[in-house]
This record gives sequence, structure tokens and C-alpha cells, in this order.
Amino acid sequence: MEQLVYIALFGALGCLARYFLSGWVYQLFGRGFPYGTLAVNVIGAFLIGLIMEFSIRSALVSPTLRIALTIGFLGGLTTFSTFSFETFRLLEEGAFLIAFFNVLVSVISCLACTWIGIMVARAM
Repeated sequence: MEQLVYIALFGALGCLARYFLSGWVYQLFGRGFPYGTLAVNVIGAFLIGLIMEFSIRSALVSPTLRIALTIGFLGGLTTFSTFSFETFRLLEEGAFLIAFFNVLVSVISCLACTWIGIMVARAM
């Protein structure tokens, strides 16, 4: 039961972080490309690599905290369903090049940031 409470609380924090972070990114760069969604997904990819690798190698992160951070916070923060919808909308609008670029940049940058997070955790 304790884990569920932590997941719910951290999930709420992740949702708020997504709302504010993506909104801020859209203010900076506009809405011509799904920059806000890309930003939260890339940051989430980095954080899951960092948290998982660090928590596997260290006793400083309890299993309950790891679950709260990854399933809760990062589950609320990252937005794969939004990414899918925005990409589909771009395809519907005939913006095939932008849709392709969104998929390419999102997948490559998220994989790269997951790897960077793992490398940072290993260096700690």
C-alpha cells in the first residue's frame, strides 16, 4: 500500500512538472514543432537511465523510492501518448517531413539521453 501512495504522489508531481516544463519550452520555441513533448521525453529518458543505473549500483535509493521516481514521477512526466498523437496529427495535416523528423529526433535523442544517464550514474 505504501508503494501505491508514493507512486500516486510522485505521479502527480511528474504531471505538474510536465505541464510547467512543456509550457515553458513552447513559450521559448513556439508550437511549430512538438518541442515541449520532445523536451519532457528527452529529460525523462536521461532521468530513467540515471535513476535506474544509480539505484541498481547503490543502496542510497530504496526500491520504494526507485518505483516512486520511475513509475510515479517519470510516468507522469513523460508523454509517449502525446508524442504519438502529435505525430499522427502532423501526418494527417500532410506535414510528413516534420512528422518523420519528430519520430527520428525523439527516438534518437531519448535513447542517447538514457545512455548518458546511465554513464553519469556509473561515474558517481
